[in-house]
Amino acid sequence: MSEHVYKSVELTGSSLASSDDAVRKAIERASKTIRDIRWFQVTDVRGHVEGGKIAHWQVTLKVGFTLQE
Repeated sequence: MSEHVYKSVELTGSSLASSDDAVRKAIERASKTIRDIRWFQVTDVRGHVEGGKIAHWQVTLKVGFTLQE
């Protein structure tokens, strides 16, 4: 097993559909400019309520990626 060094960054994704969708959107978008994303950790989940219903999800997560040689 090789040894790796990771860098982590914080992202915030949002979605009208769900918290899971907010996570997916954040990772998919970050993958366009960050190579070798290996893990994520959800650190905060919040939302916005309108008329007694969830109107918007917002999820903050840390993602880790492998540093290049």
